[in-house]
Amino acid sequence: MAWFLRHKKKKRVLVLGLDCADPSLVFDQFHGDLPVLNGLAGQGTYGKLESSIPCITVPAWASMLSGHDPGELGVYGFRNRQDYSYSQMITADSRSIRVKRVWDYATEAGLDSIVIGVPQTYPVKPLQGHLVSSFLTPGIESAFTYPAVFKQEVLSVTPDYHFDVKDFRTEDKQCLLQRIYDMTEVQLKLLKHCLQTKPWDFAMYVNIGTDRIHHGFWRYHDPNHRLYEPGNPYQNAIRDYYKMLDEQIGDILETLDDVTVLVVSDHGVKRMDGGICVNEWLWRNGWLSLNTVPETGKITAFEKLDVDWSRTRAWASGGYYGRIFMNIESREAQGMIPPAAYESVRTELAEALQSIPGPDGQALQTIAYRPQEIYKAVNNVAPDLLVYFGDLHWRSVGSLGHGQHYTLENDTGPDDANHGQYGMFILYDPAQRGKGYVEGHQLQAIAPTLLQKLGIRLPEGWKGKGII
Repeated sequence: MAWFLRHKKKKRVLVLGLDCADPSLVFDQFHGDLPVLNGLAGQGTYGKLESSIPCITVPAWASMLSGHDPGELGVYGFRNRQDYSYSQMITADSRSIRVKRVWDYATEAGLDSIVIGVPQTYPVKPLQGHLVSSFLTPGIESAFTYPAVFKQEVLSVTPDYHFDVKDFRTEDKQCLLQRIYDMTEVQLKLLKHCLQTKPWDFAMYVNIGTDRIHHGFWRYHDPNHRLYEPGNPYQNAIRDYYKMLDEQIGDILETLDDVTVLVVSDHGVKRMDGGICVNEWLWRNGWLSLNTVPETGKITAFEKLDVDWSRTRAWASGGYYGRIFMNIESREAQGMIPPAAYESVRTELAEALQSIPGPDGQALQTIAYRPQEIYKAVNNVAPDLLVYFGDLHWRSVGSLGHGQHYTLENDTGPDDANHGQYGMFILYDPAQRGKGYVEGHQLQAIAPTLLQKLGIRLPEGWKGKGII
């Protein structure tokens, strides 16, 4: 691969983000099928990359690219409490990120950037360069580019541009697979066009397709998944998609000279064994009070429940991890837990959640995190507990009506996978000898690494945190 050997004085940095890409797939299971990625690894520095807590797309990418943890960002998931009322939730888009990310520092340094598909870039904000927003974008009718006039060029090059695969939790697997490939094709076409026609010192693209194909097809890939069937027609769907990406990355790198390359993911992947019906458990165990209880089998979203807040001590939000909120006097309107009892009650609740058994009564290795213990700061309205059920093999189900504290069906549609705490990274710099496989890095090390590679002085307090 000739691009390993090219080296001139002018340097640029290209980041290829593969959302949810797992180190066990890239470095082990698919190793022989990914000559480009593992060629980069062999010449560079690579390894597992610990994700944020929570290990989900939002806020992991923002944490990675800003060097700030989710508590400092004040973003604890896709949807966050806007205030201490019981119903106001907001989507964490670009307006929720009030700190600088790598391209902001590049802009201040007078460098040009290309940013495509990076989460939490819609609504768009100015930068020196060109930007196409990400999967939270409503559609091509919206203002999704910077500068605004760049939209005309994007739609000229890729008139059928897709930001995401909508409704990826579906039983129509053939259609889903085609839509993942279609989305990836147009995004990579636009990326290649921009890399060849725009000035840039820093370029970054995030592919959401790796995440969507894991959620849609993990049962067909993983022999340990409870629904796996040997010889199924989609057994190689995930492997083939990775192979396609590897080939496309090779095509991109063949056209570039003297480029530092970072391939990175925000988190990994794990099979999903089922869901813990956390609000149902809270109700059955006296933490959550309902004026009207839904009939068993009539699955009801939490937002549609008739909650007796005056008698409720805690409630939860569903997702790939659990967010637990406590009803505190003088904080919530109908709070019933005295502030003086907050820590003792939180400890009681954390211990109870960690002891929730699986379907056969087995221990699930659940962990309940206190935000104040895992973040440098806690901004905005944080959950009182963040819960990883069953070592992330079980998701948090927020709805009621299941008749028990667990379910083997996902209440938001078919989904085979949860997220893993470890993603992956490969850093290749043609001017610097790589270290091979390394351990111990967390994704907040990525921002200082990129700034150092771009020749930008690190902000105060960032010294020594990069992967060099």
